[in-house]
Amino acid sequence: MIVFRYLATILAGPLLLIGVIWVLQGLNILPGSFMTGQIIWAIYGAPMALVGGALVWWINRGRR
Repeated sequence: MIVFRYLATILAGPLLLIGVIWVLQGLNILPGSFMTGQIIWAIYGAPMALVGGALVWWINRGRR
């Protein structure tokens, strides 16, 4: 089970990071790419960041 937690965190972390970067570029906050200012990338990145963040939280939450 510990291996599953580590593997899921390793996979969910980049999902969260890429989603946040896409949102920032889509909203024209993070310049320097062809995605800058294209709102569609914010639309693609928001659910990706939410899923990545939810996975990181769910996998690493304390046991009850």
